[in-house]
Amino acid sequence: MPRIIDVLLSLLALLVLLPLFIPIVVILFLTGEHKVFYLQNRVGYKNKKFKIIKFATMLSNSANMGSGSLTLKNDPRVLPFGSFLRKTKINELPQILNIIIGDLSIVGPRPQMQVDFEKYSDDIQGKIYNVRPGLTLYIFNCTFSLYAENVLATRGLGPTKLISPFKILIICGSSFIFVFLKKDPLFVTLGSF
Repeated sequence: MPRIIDVLLSLLALLVLLPLFIPIVVILFLTGEHKVFYLQNRVGYKNKKFKIIKFATMLSNSANMGSGSLTLKNDPRVLPFGSFLRKTKINELPQILNIIIGDLSIVGPRPQMQVDFEKYSDDIQGKIYNVRPGLTLYIFNCTFSLYAENVLATRGLGPTKLISPFKILIICGSSFIFVFLKKDPLFVTLGSF
């Protein structure tokens, strides 16, 4: 997706979502640990490291507690308001700022933490970091991801029993925009990772 379209759509989304962001920022600041954003290191375009931006939903020292970087269903490290943000995937929306900054594109492979990125073969790593990572993947991956999450959820392994309408809107909506612009679907071949 051309960078100018990423920026314009992200600025528009930020403007539209601002009325939602303001009360969330106030609630996060007044509850929990008074942290609004959570920054996490990820592997980006050309193997450049960057900090992905999310709304803070867990205790600040949660990576050193319990199951570490893995969040479990009913995880006690998740703050009460954070649970709502995670279930609805609203906690992911600050990544719009990563798109404006240039760390992410709207559509591309999801950026991985270094430890997870290293689990892929060199061939897959090369394909991943030669494309700007994105907030969402293509339609094939959207469908596969939603199906896989539903299957895991029905077996008690997923984070929620229902797919969030916000997740469907974010993933599928931006995927349809991407397809409408008729870009080459490189990552359809990477749908299994």
